[in-house]
Amino acid sequence: MQRHLLAQSLKEPPPPYGVTVAQEALTLLVWVRILVGRPIKHKNMEIKFKKLDPRAVAPVRAHNSDAGFDLVATRITTEINECGQLILVYHTDLALEIPDGYFGMLVPRSSIFKKSLALTNSAGVIDAGYRGEVMAKFKTTTDVVPAVYREGDKFAQLLILPIADATFTEALELSDSDRGDGGYGSTDVQNDNTESAPTGSVDSPAIEETNDQQTANIGSGGEANIPEQA
Repeated sequence: MQRHLLAQSLKEPPPPYGVTVAQEALTLLVWVRILVGRPIKHKNMEIKFKKLDPRAVAPVRAHNSDAGFDLVATRITTEINECGQLILVYHTDLALEIPDGYFGMLVPRSSIFKKSLALTNSAGVIDAGYRGEVMAKFKTTTDVVPAVYREGDKFAQLLILPIADATFTEALELSDSDRGDGGYGSTDVQNDNTESAPTGSVDSPAIEETNDQQTANIGSGGEANIPEQA
């Protein structure tokens, strides 16, 4: 019906000057609903980048249909967070100029399942006005020699996303919904017969250390010396 109305409006001659506001509103509504239902692909968006070091590698897609641009580590440094945990800082030595109306989201690659790393902020937001270096900070998830990305590896991916133009308005009441205020775990299947798991420590199997396993020599506040992995 919507497409029929749109086709009809394109074929017919322009309406007389006295056309009603309702007819104009209907035509506009048809256009909006059809366009919103179509995925809009922005082609040939130019994103300027600056190399802060000759080793920097431009973000690139592995495949034309990929959503993310791979980022390559030029160097790895370390720092200590507020609770004394070691943080690995992966540098790109790239600065970006993202167009207004968009932002960059830095997220892990799927290959992170093979590593002992977790991105500290889960997903990094790069605002259009940011002109500093693009980097990512990871925590290690093991107490033994971690599996990590090395210099020259693709360590994260960059998504370019549009920004919603939103305005927050204070209201005395909010509309009702089928979910209401159901939050964490509210949609999980409830089973009253399920007994709660006992509290206390759980014995974990001992980790056997192999002869060729090396100790990571990573100091705080400097370049990271990552041991070779078998």
